[in-house]
Amino acid sequence: MFDHTSRYHGLDTASLTLADGRTVTYARRRFLPPGASLSTLTLVKASPGDRLDLLANRIYGDPLMFWRLCDGNDAMDPQRMLADAAEDPAATLRAAMPRT
Repeated sequence: MFDHTSRYHGLDTASLTLADGRTVTYARRRFLPPGASLSTLTLVKASPGDRLDLLANRIYGDPLMFWRLCDGNDAMDPQRMLADAAEDPAATLRAAMPRT
């Protein structure tokens, strides 16, 4: 259902039959892994104006891997995470590897 690089790859699916008889298939909920449980690939310094997709492209070679930065930093609000890291000269972001 999802590409092997997707954060949703490997999730179970479920189906729901609507009142009109149509069946809708969907991916079950993805729970965020604890960031500390993920291996760190590198630490990244964010600068004002940085974007998650551009950082992900620089680190992983793919802008769609931004979610690895989010997972590695327990980010429920990715834009706030990035803004906070960019404002703090001592802050770094963990670029995480996915769980295997």
